[in-house]
Amino acid sequence: MKFQPHPYHLVEPSPWPLAASIALLTSTVSAVCLFHGYSHGGVILTMGLLAVLSTMGLWWADVIREGTFLGHHTLRVQRGLILGVILFIVSECFFFLSIFWAFFDAALAPTVELGCAWPPAGIQPIDPWEWPLVNTILLLSSGATATWSHHALIAGDRKDALLGLACTLVLALIFTGIQLYEYYEASFTISDGAFGSAFFFGTGMHGLHVLIGTIFLTVCFYRLINYHLTKHHHVGFEGGLLYWHFVDFVWIILYIFFYHFGGGEPPIIKNSPWP
Repeated sequence: MKFQPHPYHLVEPSPWPLAASIALLTSTVSAVCLFHGYSHGGVILTMGLLAVLSTMGLWWADVIREGTFLGHHTLRVQRGLILGVILFIVSECFFFLSIFWAFFDAALAPTVELGCAWPPAGIQPIDPWEWPLVNTILLLSSGATATWSHHALIAGDRKDALLGLACTLVLALIFTGIQLYEYYEASFTISDGAFGSAFFFGTGMHGLHVLIGTIFLTVCFYRLINYHLTKHHHVGFEGGLLYWHFVDFVWIILYIFFYHFGGGEPPIIKNSPWP
């Protein structure tokens, strides 16, 4: 038996970094071919995306195996993993910053092509006091139930931890369903100028992050059921919570600016004494 004089995990050679690089390169090149109308671009893109998802699943399965069954995730390693998640979220902040930059560049000083108005003439924005408000309540509630689940796990209450996480997943799925219904009922599309492009790209990318976060927390729910997570060892759950709260924060900004500042009209109160 070898003695390890340090708390770090020196990983063994893995095929997944190379596999991920090849899969991502295939997805990128095939997407460009698809956008330019080359034949079989869609088929190759599908294969590339499936390869990316397979690589992610197998790579993370190895990480779970190393931390749960092999005992390689010491406290020092757990701190490093959380730091990695935080740095990843910082990179995501800059990604959404670019989306907001594009939105405000078009909205704060509309050009002549947009009719010097925001939203442009002919665009009927989505009412922020209807489904968007419901989605805001749902997503913020999911953040609260996720925090409840985390605190219950730390306190050793496994039943409440499972219940809180299950509520989070249900709320997330309802949010996604309402978002899809909102897209279906919208009177404009992504091709309707800068307004449509900014709206659908911003909310669509956020919806994709909600979907990724839902998968993240679903894996945590499965691991919690199978006793992989304990009150002292749940770094994967903490990473999922950080990511989910980031998604909540981005939605608040999206709701304020994309729905309200983006042209939503305030609700009309009938029989109001005010003009």
